[in-house]
Amino acid sequence: MSATLIRNGRIITATDDYVADVLLDHGVVEAIGRQLTVGDDVKIVDAAGLYVLPGGVDTHVHMENRIGPTITCDTFASGTKAAAFGGTTTVVDFALQTATDSPLGALARAQASAEPQVNIDYSLHVIVTRVDSQVLADVRHAMRHEGVTSFKMFMAYPGVMMADDAAIFRMLRQVGADGGMLALHAENGTVIDFLIKEALAAGHTSPRYHALTRPAVMEGEATHRGIRLAELAEASIYFVHVSSNQALKHIVTARDEGIPVFAETCPHYLLFDDSVYSSDEFEIAKYVMTPPLRTPEDQKHLWRALRYDDLQVIATDHCPFCMKEGHLGYLLQKQRGKEDFSLIPNGAPGIETRLVSLFDIGVMQGKLSLNRFVQLTATTPAKLFGLFPKKGTIAVGSDADVVLFDPEASQVIRAESLHSNCDYTLLEGRSLRGRVEKVYLRGNLIVDGPQWLGREGMGRFVPRGTVRAF
Repeated sequence: MSATLIRNGRIITATDDYVADVLLDHGVVEAIGRQLTVGDDVKIVDAAGLYVLPGGVDTHVHMENRIGPTITCDTFASGTKAAAFGGTTTVVDFALQTATDSPLGALARAQASAEPQVNIDYSLHVIVTRVDSQVLADVRHAMRHEGVTSFKMFMAYPGVMMADDAAIFRMLRQVGADGGMLALHAENGTVIDFLIKEALAAGHTSPRYHALTRPAVMEGEATHRGIRLAELAEASIYFVHVSSNQALKHIVTARDEGIPVFAETCPHYLLFDDSVYSSDEFEIAKYVMTPPLRTPEDQKHLWRALRYDDLQVIATDHCPFCMKEGHLGYLLQKQRGKEDFSLIPNGAPGIETRLVSLFDIGVMQGKLSLNRFVQLTATTPAKLFGLFPKKGTIAVGSDADVVLFDPEASQVIRAESLHSNCDYTLLEGRSLRGRVEKVYLRGNLIVDGPQWLGREGMGRFVPRGTVRAF
């Protein structure tokens, strides 16, 4: 691999904004400076007028995730290729512990599938559905020997993935003591399950009832409960896909109390609101994700929290299912719930459009500074999940994961032009400002405009360290 000098670009990190040259060599950032002198064998790329950003870090994605009979439609290959075209160079996916195996077995399965396919670097959280002494021993082994320092549990989906409060507390206490992070899906699963059954019994089967049976107050209640469990366990906690002020107000209060609570939201909660659930058309199934979209007032609170660091990360929760049954051979997708909204797979795509959509609605509309944009999409997720400073910044010695971004370009988003296996995008036909021009993974040019130069299997598993809570 030859060295590359990116010349005259505007380098933007979480804290800096300046024009300089960046030398990429041996897979890392070798030097940063003005008018760097290099040999004739170094490839020079003129980045004048472009932003030079650290590769995005998306810590919430779902490739090949199977829930019951349904599997997400992106493979590790297609999903990580889509991520790369969107300017993301590292993802953290999930390994699901089944009812009969251990966290270590879940890791082994996920890695065996990912290794020959991934186009970018990756790591894994383990979804823990059952807790006993052997599971806790395996969790400790994963942290100490496998480079996996984060785990996820669910307060929703009873009978499938939901854990009780005691199991969550046991995990919080051990993972926190060892310097790791427990991520929590916070919704009151048993009450929501009752509301779903009640709606179906009344003949309400259309997709909009997915939102009506998952009220924001149940996200708020579970978030408060999770915070108090973490407080008792003296552990850090991370809430995934925060969608409502009902949840957010508890997070803000806890952080004011000095409790190490962290949280993410997702682009779709900033781009759309619950007005999409206004009819009984099945087309609404594309907006069936969990939690559902909330009110415009909730959206205002999310933006405020992003500005004031009460939310620290914007991840995608990329969880794609096709609208057309049989697309690319995928079955039991969104159409599975045609006659029963509770059978619609919960999730939506978004991995390829994260950076450009947030640049358009955040930076261009004055809601986020450029530094905050980088902090939310690269630096803080890398810090919270043990990837920093290898990932998430442009600094001498960091991995040469670099994105050249044109802030003046515009593009119209079309599903047919994206690289996910999913057959739709929530942003269909929307014109966005900004465009990813080039993407480097450890110094290798993998995206050059519309051209794909990467290859399956070139991504690496990244062992992670402990939480950089701050």
